[in-house]
Amino acid sequence: MPPIYFLIKPASGNCNMRCEYCFYHDVAENRAVASYGVMSKQTLENVVKTAMEHAEGACGFMFQGGEPTLAGLDFFREAVRLQKEYNRKGLQVFNSIQTNGYCIDREWAQFLAKENFLVGLSLDGMKEIHDGCRVDAQGKGTFSKVMHAAQLFSAYGVEFNILTVVTAHTAKNIGKIYGFFKKNGFMYQQYIPCLDPLGEQRGTFSYSLTPERYAEFLKKLFDLWYADFMRGEYVSIRWFDALVHMCKGRAPGSCGMLGVCTPQLVVEADGGVYPCDFYVLDGLRLGTVGVETPAQWEEKRKALGFIEQSKKVEPQCRSCQWAPLCRGGCRRDREQPDGTIGLNYFCPAFQSFFEYAAPRLMEIAKRVP
Repeated sequence: MPPIYFLIKPASGNCNMRCEYCFYHDVAENRAVASYGVMSKQTLENVVKTAMEHAEGACGFMFQGGEPTLAGLDFFREAVRLQKEYNRKGLQVFNSIQTNGYCIDREWAQFLAKENFLVGLSLDGMKEIHDGCRVDAQGKGTFSKVMHAAQLFSAYGVEFNILTVVTAHTAKNIGKIYGFFKKNGFMYQQYIPCLDPLGEQRGTFSYSLTPERYAEFLKKLFDLWYADFMRGEYVSIRWFDALVHMCKGRAPGSCGMLGVCTPQLVVEADGGVYPCDFYVLDGLRLGTVGVETPAQWEEKRKALGFIEQSKKVEPQCRSCQWAPLCRGGCRRDREQPDGTIGLNYFCPAFQSFFEYAAPRLMEIAKRVP
């Protein structure tokens, strides 16, 4: 077996915030069981044991949600303890967590630093923009909580990236947001296009990101990023970094940029295994940790045709000059309201962006090792 990477949802889709655009809440509403609660110690042990027994070379545990910190700090202490207990082959072990920062205190920060967790911290920009969508259960803004978490991470040496959801509002204000991030020393950034609810016509919600807005966002952000690069002030923006890698003939390192779905293992709180974080749905359950083997999950995945469906290429893509960089994009953005796989919703945005930025991307690719 190759390395194994589990994406784990220790608190299922549960969250202590009520973000307007939450995709995970939408997924939960499309299942017979909306929440599987908090993962038990036995299920956690099954996950760790399975990874350690079947992986070769390395294994990774990526904790997401909902909000994974709701499982409690002791849950993560136990996860690390189990990793050390079952790592009998000398595997490299990687841990990461994606958090809204709401529960982060000094104890959390010390633990994450000590155990070398890579953290993704969700922050949509300045207070007025962040609090417009990212509120708690009482409808109150969460900006101050997230900034406090970022300050703790910096103070204790936690390695963290900023994760920003690109909505209509953030897209319009990306210049201010980028400047705010730089001012606060947030030099590792990821921008995630907002997803409309499953099965709904895209672009019809107040927060919806249309292809036109996304194109404007990408161009503006790229101009800022490029100018900083040319001044010797490098800021890591994951999508742009990946494009530069692709311009150099390397793999992008990001699932949604490969042009086809890859074998993934997403584990729900009850131990259920699914093929993708965007598709934790009843009809796509591959099995249960502690019951079947990874090889059996792969057989089920093939039977469902999950990866095979993503290999469909639209005629427009075959003849597109930007296909080597775009590759069709993520399956979730190619899914039509009726569930079929078609042209990427953001195709016009990508075409416009690559026409605008490709020469400078190639220029940067020649400058970096």
